Amino acid sequence: MTRLLLIGPPGSGKGTQAVRLSQACAVPAISTGDIFRSNVEKGTELGVKAAEFMNAGKYVPDSLTNDLVRSRLNDADVEGGFLLDGYPRTEAQVDELDDILAATGHPLDVVVLLTADTDEIVTRLLKRAGEQGRADDTEDVIRHRLEVYAEQTAPLIDIYSKRGLVVEVDGLGSVDDVTERITSALDARGITLLAS
Repeated sequence: MTRLLLIGPPGSGKGTQAVRLSQACAVPAISTGDIFRSNVEKGTELGVKAAEFMNAGKYVPDSLTNDLVRSRLNDADVEGGFLLDGYPRTEAQVDELDDILAATGHPLDVVVLLTADTDEIVTRLLKRAGEQGRADDTEDVIRHRLEVYAEQTAPLIDIYSKRGLVVEVDGLGSVDDVTERITSALDARGITLLAS
């Protein structure tokens, strides 16, 4: 049973690595973005509320995000572990996740922090925006998202570092190279992946 949290700035490759790690650990990857989109597509009450914020380019408020994540972490497929991507984003969400996990009696095993140079991330995201035709992803918008990350999410790294849970991994380079770095870091913590 492995319970992982993946943290890193937008464009650091979290989504790609989350898919790979969830397969290697044989646990579901739980992305708040996926949870939001699923609820929006299904037209749930929570999804309708979430869509209002998402469409405005804003973070979904903690209370709403917490409700969606709590619901997802109560699903049967996470009993054997999970990989969280995109949650928690704030200190209040850390407290909420602590409460959720305390109820199950299974705390987090490790927090994987993907790091990347800001200018490299901007270049990467501008390229992706061009490939995907996302005209709204301008350099100013991307840099603002990175500032919001630094302000709201980076402090969580301190919280988890004090608990001895953080392993820092360079998120730049080929997808395979980054996966190999994560695998090695987890192996050093005694977490062996199926595909390693």
